[in-house]
Amino acid sequence: MLEHVPHWLGHALKGVRAGADKLAIVQPELGSFDNLHLASPAFANGARLPVRFTEDGEGVSPPLFWTGVPEGAERLALIVEDADAPTPAPLVHAVVWDLPPHDGELVEGAIQADGKAGADGSDVGRNSYFAEGWLPPDPPTGHGEHHYAFQLFALAAGPDVGDNPGRGALVRAMAGKVLAAGLLTGTYSRGEAPPVRRAHSARTSPA
Repeated sequence: MLEHVPHWLGHALKGVRAGADKLAIVQPELGSFDNLHLASPAFANGARLPVRFTEDGEGVSPPLFWTGVPEGAERLALIVEDADAPTPAPLVHAVVWDLPPHDGELVEGAIQADGKAGADGSDVGRNSYFAEGWLPPDPPTGHGEHHYAFQLFALAAGPDVGDNPGRGALVRAMAGKVLAAGLLTGTYSRGEAPPVRRAHSARTSPA
């Protein structure tokens, strides 16, 4: 959708961004928590997302894996947000909840619009377009680099969020229950040369 925004308009909106201070992982009601390791075999932390995971490619969700889930965790939840969207709040690209409370992974394309992230009992909530599943990155042309924050939470109790939660309902339900969290950031932009960064190695499977 936003690929049709004229370059001049995207450039004019370059300073209009939701802000990283509005990401779920920094909200004070979640309290303090330990760190867990969240990564992807498809891109390094801080690196550009491959096109296949965006609106310019196949638009499938990227593979993810995580380690360091603490004892006492009952469920995991994943929220993916764009802190650089020209909107009052970060644009929500995925909500996955009720993931099993142990080290694991989501394979490529697992966050599907049919509401099932897999056969492990997890489910998918609503993105910012009020649809279930993965919302592929689609930044305005000329708006600059966008940072997509993949945020994984280990919870002391399963969140009571109903059948089809959005980001707000999930964050409210997680308040005071977060034992640990992990953050992985991927970037994407349109209408400008991708930034040049040194390549980093990425693990190809969970420990």
